[in-house]
Amino acid sequence: MKPASRPKPALTTIHRRLLAAFGHQHWWPAETPFEVMVGAILTQNAAWPNVERAIANLKRARKLDPRAILALSGAELQRLIRPSGFFRVKARRLRSFVDYFVTQYQGSIARMRREPLARLRPELLAVHGVGPETADSMLLYALDKPVFVVDAYTRRILERHRLIAHKAGYEDVRAVFEDSLPRRVKLYNEYHALLVRLAKTHCRPKPHCDDCPLAAHRRPSG
Repeated sequence: MKPASRPKPALTTIHRRLLAAFGHQHWWPAETPFEVMVGAILTQNAAWPNVERAIANLKRARKLDPRAILALSGAELQRLIRPSGFFRVKARRLRSFVDYFVTQYQGSIARMRREPLARLRPELLAVHGVGPETADSMLLYALDKPVFVVDAYTRRILERHRLIAHKAGYEDVRAVFEDSLPRRVKLYNEYHALLVRLAKTHCRPKPHCDDCPLAAHRRPSG
């Protein structure tokens, strides 16, 4: 099954209806850009409340800082982030990212933001444990780069509305948004957050279509 041939009007309509239904989301939940980056790694295969507990541990220990994380022993870092699950794997991934961040940009968000997206994205994807969704979350929410984040929620919603093919590749789904909408950080940020809200309230694995803002917009199957 091919995606719709003209996705732009559909995506614009979806965004308008979600915004009218849910309002502005003001997302991602974090106090600093570095916290966003840490959260993007810890949220891999984890529920967000568990990630918040891990981040709270780092804050209480005064270790939510690039160089402080690098100074921790492996065992201590694992202990602090344990609530996020898969803590041994994530400790290695977090240390790899922070080492890159400090080595390449001296731990400076401002330095990193000055680099063009075309350079930053391949760099991030080359870091151990940083896949496309994690990299794009960092780029959009921490570094203010216009890249759309594709997650399981986004895929589920677009598949059900027949805007992407079943099991479409990550880059194909990202292109649906970036080729159809203005490349604006605020728009991408808000749109992604609205999709997450919709997926949690209506477009669940077993959908709750009653009162869904997109109920009238859903394309028939077949």
